Amino acid sequence: MSEPTLKVKVWRGTEQGEFVEYLVPRNSNQTVLDVVTFIQRKLDPTLSYRFACRVGMCGSCAMTVNGVARWTCRTHVAKIVEGDSLEIAPLNNLPVIKDLATDMREFFNKWKGAVGFFQGEQTRYDDFAKVRPDSEERQLANAGIECIGCAVCYASCDVVASRSNYLGPAALNRAWTLTNDVRDVQQLDRLRAVAGDAGCHTCHTHGSCTERCPKQLAPTAGISGLKKLVARAAVRGTKWGKL
Repeated sequence: MSEPTLKVKVWRGTEQGEFVEYLVPRNSNQTVLDVVTFIQRKLDPTLSYRFACRVGMCGSCAMTVNGVARWTCRTHVAKIVEGDSLEIAPLNNLPVIKDLATDMREFFNKWKGAVGFFQGEQTRYDDFAKVRPDSEERQLANAGIECIGCAVCYASCDVVASRSNYLGPAALNRAWTLTNDVRDVQQLDRLRAVAGDAGCHTCHTHGSCTERCPKQLAPTAGISGLKKLVARAAVRGTKWGKL
């Protein structure tokens, strides 16, 4: 009796590539990343893809599997396979370098565009900042702080697909997290950055980012929070007023 196999269609090439089918042995506990690794090591060493930790900590192995952006290292074939067929493609909304590897520069440049980096005013000679764990700001920051930049939300966002300049859910989630960090001194600059045409008000609240986030974060909630802060500052006037 022959061993069970998977018919795996894998995207090959760049933007103008095509799907190539491979037959891969089917195992009870294999992940999608196991499948891709088998193809690269046993069938076609020219296949390009990206991975690192294999345990859901780095997010670098994210790909589009059966039409949905996922971490391939934590996605078990048995849970998502349709019959005996599997389709693996690069993440949507990002330029394809080759095969399953995408260019992440655009994604992380938008973090910078949303002022998604910390800037404090204390030096090494000052005492440590004291932030109460039960404070409202800390609780709001906690809700989105576990983002690891895998771009699953970005690849799942319908607005990013139609408006390439949109900052996207990951960058705006980061902006929201830092907006609630009482140690940061860039709050007004950050609010101006996310208030523009490519910022928080461009979100249509479809919720795809929240639905697909492997860390179970809710970028939609953070974006909603930014919208409220922008509106509050606009009502107060005086150059964004006081947050």
